[in-house]
Amino acid sequence: MEKGKVITITSRKGGVGKTTTLLNLAGVYSNLEKKVLLLDLDLYSSSIAISLNLKSDKTIYNMVLDITNNKFQDVNDYLTKYNDYIYVLPSVNDPRLASHIKVKYIEQIINMVKHQFDIVLIDTSHILSDLNIIIYDNTDTLLNIMSNDPVDLVNTKNFVNIVKDINFKNLKIMLNEGNSQEEKYFSMYDIRTFLEYNVSYHLGSEFYIKAIDKYVIDGKILTLNNVYPKNKKEYKKLEGIGLDLLKEE
Repeated sequence: MEKGKVITITSRKGGVGKTTTLLNLAGVYSNLEKKVLLLDLDLYSSSIAISLNLKSDKTIYNMVLDITNNKFQDVNDYLTKYNDYIYVLPSVNDPRLASHIKVKYIEQIINMVKHQFDIVLIDTSHILSDLNIIIYDNTDTLLNIMSNDPVDLVNTKNFVNIVKDINFKNLKIMLNEGNSQEEKYFSMYDIRTFLEYNVSYHLGSEFYIKAIDKYVIDGKILTLNNVYPKNKKEYKKLEGIGLDLLKEE
């Protein structure tokens, strides 16, 4: 199998819809019959398994432990199946185990899984840690989700400057205004001018889902459960974003 596309979803603060966006993209790719791995490297929240209501006997901790002790055989031993196209490598079940996930294993794991999947979607924390730097270095496309919030705007600008300094070529910014109904402080022109960087994607208030917690409790992905029907503009927009993320720069 050819090398798959690695797309990392990140943010500069919590609560901006990072994991929801990742899951919606996974649903789009599943509908396109792409084999997708959701790699949860947000080691202190395990949000993917929780959002999909998955119970997993093995996590990335078990995988790293077996690699360390020369017991590792097959990456599939650590994956949890969601449907015929979506698989999950869960984060640790206990955040106290996060410190055992040494960054030297992360590059090895990413290189391993991208040869078995069409697309690897990585969820990260919003902290600019050594772990996240390694993830970014092994990513084809980095998608930063931001909200229309003054603090988030400043933090995103700082992040853009860091990405420019390290010469990372494929950073995409998504403004997500569909995650809440809070006041919108800035226009798109204001945001682009302040960032001095293009905002590639925008999810507006039409993406606000009041009953989002119900879908999380039921372990449902919105793009797979007719919340965003395939013939509606919201789904088409998410599908367009998903396809654009797969393009080679």
